[in-house]
Amino acid sequence: MNATPAADTQGAKEAEVRTGGCLCGRIRFTAQGPAVFPHTCECDHCQKLGGTPVMWWVGFKTITWTGEGGEPTWYETFPGEAKRGFCPTCGSRVAAIDSDIPEIGINVTALNDTSGEDLVPIHASFHDNAVRWLPSVAQTAPSATG
Repeated sequence: MNATPAADTQGAKEAEVRTGGCLCGRIRFTAQGPAVFPHTCECDHCQKLGGTPVMWWVGFKTITWTGEGGEPTWYETFPGEAKRGFCPTCGSRVAAIDSDIPEIGINVTALNDTSGEDLVPIHASFHDNAVRWLPSVAQTAPSATG
């Protein structure tokens, strides 16, 4: 996730419980709390881990791992600072923990439903590393009203 969330969350309404998981279904989770700082990331690590020019992240205060695989396998992308969680069976990237961010990052595409307005990216991290042929997310300020 490797970005700094805004002081307030995207959307002031009480968030619903969301579910998600990996492609094979071994890693499953429930996310609770408002969606915090939905953004895309174009850093080298997200590009290599995701196999794509950009990854889409959002933070949640509480994640409960519910699948038979338990928690994802964690890989330290920035030793002592950040780790990314993936399914050891299918390889799906599902989560991130950053030492300076209180929420657990979830790869939005791991959610069962990605249609929430509170998931629309409000920021793009590492613009200087973006591929030039793909338009980047416009920089917008988060608001208390969504």
